[in-house]
Amino acid sequence: MSYKKLEIWQLSRTLVIDIHKMTLTKLPKFEMFEEGSQIRRSVKSVKSNIVEGYGRREYKNEFIRFLVYVHASLDETIDHLETLFETESFKDQPLFEDLHSRLDMLGRKLNRFLNTVRQSH
Repeated sequence: MSYKKLEIWQLSRTLVIDIHKMTLTKLPKFEMFEEGSQIRRSVKSVKSNIVEGYGRREYKNEFIRFLVYVHASLDETIDHLETLFETESFKDQPLFEDLHSRLDMLGRKLNRFLNTVRQSH
């Protein structure tokens, strides 16, 4: 099996693409290099750590450690998104709600995946 078959990776991939596009089209220029850069890096870290953790899946503790990193990067991404919206640098409420909802769903799926790894690896 490949990491590409993991639902959490698939969700993170679409979020990386959509958040990247959002930062280029929906933010003021000054935010593209400040908070926009931060949110792009944090959401890409979500996806990358899923991949790296999966590559270490033979070692349960390593796999779990990277999944914890994923969760931390996901929380960071949510915080950046909320900051952009609360400061009104990002004003597209329907897109904000969509991205926020998808990040939250990814967090719930990640928790279930992490618990499964802890219990059955």
